[in-house]
Amino acid sequence: QLTYADGGYTYWTDFLFQGMFAATAATIISGAVAERIKIFSFMLIAFLYVAIVYPIVGSWQWGGGAFSTFTEDVGFYDFAGSTLVHSVGGWGALVVIYFLGARKGKFDSDGKPVAIPGSNIPLSAAGVLILWLGWFGFNGGSVLSADPALTSLTLVTTCLAAAAGGIGAALFSGILYKNLDLTMFMNGVLGGLVGITAGADQMLPGSAILIGLIAGVIVVLSVALLDKCKLDDPVGAISAHGTAGIFGVMVVPFTNADASFLYQFIGVISIAGFGFLASFGAVYVINMFTPIRASDEEQSIGLDASEIGVEA
Repeated sequence: QLTYADGGYTYWTDFLFQGMFAATAATIISGAVAERIKIFSFMLIAFLYVAIVYPIVGSWQWGGGAFSTFTEDVGFYDFAGSTLVHSVGGWGALVVIYFLGARKGKFDSDGKPVAIPGSNIPLSAAGVLILWLGWFGFNGGSVLSADPALTSLTLVTTCLAAAAGGIGAALFSGILYKNLDLTMFMNGVLGGLVGITAGADQMLPGSAILIGLIAGVIVVLSVALLDKCKLDDPVGAISAHGTAGIFGVMVVPFTNADASFLYQFIGVISIAGFGFLASFGAVYVINMFTPIRASDEEQSIGLDASEIGVEA
């Protein structure tokens, strides 16, 4: 019987959909820990995140938990998971890279960051474009029905915010660093997507563009801040997902009367606290039994060869 979500889809569809959300939260961590985490340790962390951390946090809003019952009229609002999915992954990533430490050679003797170029920028760009396409399912699917008006609006705001995020990050990084950094453009696209996710069903096109532009700028600033703190995030995952996710959920009340700044802030702080503590506990326990960081020799060889036995 189609009784779930007002008959829009079934329980099993929701199980698959939420499974993808859980996987998204875990894979955010994978980018931040790249090039120096042992694969078995990462798989344990990912398992705990998918099996325990995300299901608990997601249920606070989408499982009839506290966030969904703050008040009858005005409360917490996160349409498709700017904070419930993306910042959850961001907090986990922040904790893990703190435990891991920076890659060998990332910071010089004076503590200044040293650029370690990616090995395949075209492949990275293709990955971002695939994510951009996949986000239409991420946000569009969160309508939970085939309602043409609401689904169409969601798809348009999602796309506009992504484009604006890329432009905002590229222009701002160009002003700061005197070059149009493609990696910043790519992270800006992701930041725009994450930023609009909390209110994609509520925004008008102009608002979506503005949110994307601001999210792109925030991503650039967040990347610079992490470098100053000597936290090594090779792909900017914490900035694109964690920082932009917090921004996205906090900006919702400007366009949605059903959301309040107070409850949005309570949601952000609650998720940050739980995500931080759960990640800290998981990584601390795992590190007691098996080291999470690859040796300097393994990093020099490359984890593809040392851990998997096949050169990428």
